[in-house]
Amino acid sequence: ACVCEKNKRVTNCRMESGRCRCDAIGSGVTVDCTTLTSKCLLMKAEVMGSKSGRREKPKDAFEDTDGLYDPECENSGAFKAKQCNGTTCWCVNTAGVRRTDKHDADLKCNQLVRTTWIIIEMKHAERKAPLNAESLKKFFTDTITNRYLLDGRYISSVLYEKPYITIDLKQNSSDKSFGGVDIADVAYYFEKDVKGQSIFHNNAGLNVSIDNEEVKLEKTVVYYVDEIAPEFSMKSLTPGLIAVIVVVVIAIVAAIVVLVLTRRRKGKYVKAEVKEMNEMHRGLNA
Repeated sequence: ACVCEKNKRVTNCRMESGRCRCDAIGSGVTVDCTTLTSKCLLMKAEVMGSKSGRREKPKDAFEDTDGLYDPECENSGAFKAKQCNGTTCWCVNTAGVRRTDKHDADLKCNQLVRTTWIIIEMKHAERKAPLNAESLKKFFTDTITNRYLLDGRYISSVLYEKPYITIDLKQNSSDKSFGGVDIADVAYYFEKDVKGQSIFHNNAGLNVSIDNEEVKLEKTVVYYVDEIAPEFSMKSLTPGLIAVIVVVVIAIVAAIVVLVLTRRRKGKYVKAEVKEMNEMHRGLNA
């Protein structure tokens, strides 16, 4: 028996050829504990864990199901291009993020589109003095290369614009070496760490410390850029945006109606004025 330091969502751990290998919960796929587990297998394990009650939950925890679904994974751990929930299906990218509208089961997803650029945007808590940009860059670069095992050449930039911290990870399919970690898996581990839901066995989240000062992060958002643009239609717009569009259209239509009615009234008024003048002329001539 051994301990899978990089993934606590496993079972049946054993030593094979000097390496700790375990079975991922939910899929049974064997994972190598010396590196990160793929995001697809982690999501599947999280769904199974929340169903069976295996996951430890803090006393104030409440369920956040946004973006979480029970994915179909290849034996390699990669996402299948087509994902379904009952009779509703959609296409995903290599990060498992939906990139098309939802359709019925006849949907065709010809290829698993590569996510080549991931943007992690964080906002730190209010503070008087800005952080040291170089120290901040060093902390996140070291963390990503040492904790998540990503080759430093895939960290495109670490930008600090108080209070926002933006990390760009870029990796083409031709860049990714065999056995190397994927930027999508790194982003998933990172996001879980920042939210205090660490996947690592020791359960210790990421302690962001810049120049020996702990930095609190208030918000983290991850954006995905694929090598082929996503295929969303108007139907995929958020209800809020649709409501704004509807209000604007109604306002334009109302303005046109008012303009037409005003012109009509003005026309009637001019006609009535001309008619009265003619009657006055007739009266004078008589």
